[in-house]
Order: sequence, then C-alpha cells, then structure tokens
Amino acid sequence: MAVAEARHDPPGVWLHPAEAALVEGVVERRRREFTTVRHCARQALHRLGLPPAPVLPDPFGAPRWPAGVVGSLTHCDGYRAAALAPAAELAMLGIDAEPHAPLPDGVLDAIALPAERARLRAAPPGTHWDRLLFSAKEAVYKAWYPYTGHRLTFTDADLHLTPDGTFTAHLRPLPATSPLPHRLQGRWAIRKGLTLTSAYARHAG
Repeated sequence: MAVAEARHDPPGVWLHPAEAALVEGVVERRRREFTTVRHCARQALHRLGLPPAPVLPDPFGAPRWPAGVVGSLTHCDGYRAAALAPAAELAMLGIDAEPHAPLPDGVLDAIALPAERARLRAAPPGTHWDRLLFSAKEAVYKAWYPYTGHRLTFTDADLHLTPDGTFTAHLRPLPATSPLPHRLQGRWAIRKGLTLTSAYARHAG
C-alpha cells in the first residue's frame, strides 16, 4: 500500500487540465483542497511505480484510478490524504478523515443501527465514538462502491469498533450465497485532533 498525506496546501502543485475543468469557478478553499488531495494521489501512484495520471470522479464522486489500482481519497480541515494499493493485493480500499469531535445532534440516530448505538454507550470514555463510527462507515462506503458498483446506506453495514484500533464491518443486505465479501476489516486512529479510518477487503480465496 502507498499512502501520501498533507496537513496544508503546498505551493506549486498542479492539476491535469481535465481536473482543473472540474473546479473552474469554485471557491478558492475548495480548489486548494481538491488540488492538494490529487497531489497526494500522484505521490501515492509514484510510490507504486506508476506514472502521474488525472484522477477524475465518476458520477457519484468516487475517484477513477488507473487499471490495476484500488484506492481512496479524503480531505477535511487541515488534512488531505490518498491511499492506494495494487488491485492484485486488495479487492477494496477506503479511507476517511474527520475532526475528532462529537457529531452534531441527531446525526448518530440517522447513521447508526440500534445495536451500534448500544455498543457505543458501553465503549470506554476518552474517544468520540460517534464520530469514529461515522468515519468508519464513510471508509466502508468508499471501499465498497468502486468494487461493486452498488451504493450503501449508513444502515447497510453493521460496524463493531474495538478499542485496539480495529473494526469489522458486516454487510447486512447480502444473501449468504453472494460472491461479494460479506465483511470488511478496518483500522482507526486518533491523531492530532483527527479521526482517521481505513477499510479494506482481500480477494476471496
């Protein structure tokens, strides 16, 4: 896996013309984060031994990667990152970053299953588990959709977060005979005011 991250928008980074066309006329802050996260993507491609390439979104916003690559982008205030891996090594890969702060009122009820909320109430103090659950579900979605072409809702995945920095996502809508992965693995960390999550699945067999 290759990871590249930035905590500010460095000068001198560039966009491919096709990428630049996507942010014409947008506010400067949005353009900077869009540019920096694609700079991170090209750094990660380089670390995999691949040439720079435009990273364009599909109709639902998921990045389109060169053939043979899986990966994900994320950005929030003060952080941008890309994570890529050879498709021969991983079937799915998704990452997410969020501020380490409580979710706004009402959001947890909208994104969490009753069993998940019960587990959060029993979790040890010191972590904003509601925000962590939200971020982990975002990472699962970013991993799942490019591989399957199917969009998940927040309640389609039942997540078990553990204090050791790992989590497991069980996909609820899948029949037992489905060839798609029924479970994704994940890791999480709280660093410098950020909640960072990643989700992945290996190839079956």
